[in-house]
Amino acid sequence: MPNRDAPDPDGPNRKAPNLKAVVREIADEMRQRTDRGEVASYIPELARVDAGAFGMAVIDANGNIATGGDSDVPFSIQSISKVFTLTLALGKVGDRLWRRVGREPSGSPFNSIVQLERECGIPRNPFINAGAIAVTDLILSGHQPREALGEILRFMQFLADDASITIDNAVAASEQRTGFRNSALANYMKSFGVLDNPVDYTLGVYFHHCAIAMTCRQLATAGRFLAHLGRNPDTGMSVVPPERARRINAIMLTCGHYDGSGEFAYRVGLPGKSGVGGGILAVAPGKASIAVWSPGLDAAGNSHLGRVALEALTKRMGWSIFGQ
Repeated sequence: MPNRDAPDPDGPNRKAPNLKAVVREIADEMRQRTDRGEVASYIPELARVDAGAFGMAVIDANGNIATGGDSDVPFSIQSISKVFTLTLALGKVGDRLWRRVGREPSGSPFNSIVQLERECGIPRNPFINAGAIAVTDLILSGHQPREALGEILRFMQFLADDASITIDNAVAASEQRTGFRNSALANYMKSFGVLDNPVDYTLGVYFHHCAIAMTCRQLATAGRFLAHLGRNPDTGMSVVPPERARRINAIMLTCGHYDGSGEFAYRVGLPGKSGVGGGILAVAPGKASIAVWSPGLDAAGNSHLGRVALEALTKRMGWSIFGQ
């Protein structure tokens, strides 16, 4: 019978995996796979994206960047923007936000209206569409839509340290033309008094912040504060208090992949947020911020190869929050 108390023969001399090599290997493996999922065809502009694209960027605690594939190609971040609008809204009103939106997994599709009817117009969490529309409405209050959208975009540019980040207006217009389900969600919440502003104004801001275009490198940079207790580890500047960073990460873990959140936690073991543009922002607390992009989606609306790549990364680097 093996002696479980015996020291590891390699001990502290065991060589840590080389992050850059691991990311390159994963990108090469993903490039060769044929199981790529289906692009989000219900948004016409997203249906035109190359399903063969794959990018990955990882930034560790020391600021070292490892990239692979199409890591510098901009893509529509879609629902990943909800992490940043949630951060902004909590900065404005703190825990009063939770009077408008819950913090529980939905177990339903991201654009479902069924739960809203059962729960009197209160969205289950801030990452499903209804919840993000309610968060957007809070940011909009007291502002014109252009001002609120500018605040969101500037926040993203600040976090990514890149003023070149813009909104893809073609994607935003495409969403506005076809966003009938989101209009229904917003009007239903308005009927319960959950939204304060005109529905058209709130939806306009919502569609546009979902249409922000970023590269994997920019997105991983923007998410670094969540990996380091609310601070930018390069500058030491606090974006949010440590407790708030932990709580945002908790909601990302339990709700960040819609009704695929349990599967993502089981396989990847990191807080993460997906978008139907094929991106995923993931956080290895204390270790790294990670962005991956592969446009093909699984049945729950999450990047198929993005999840596969992140599962490979956490296994090889030993980064799962549940242990190696």
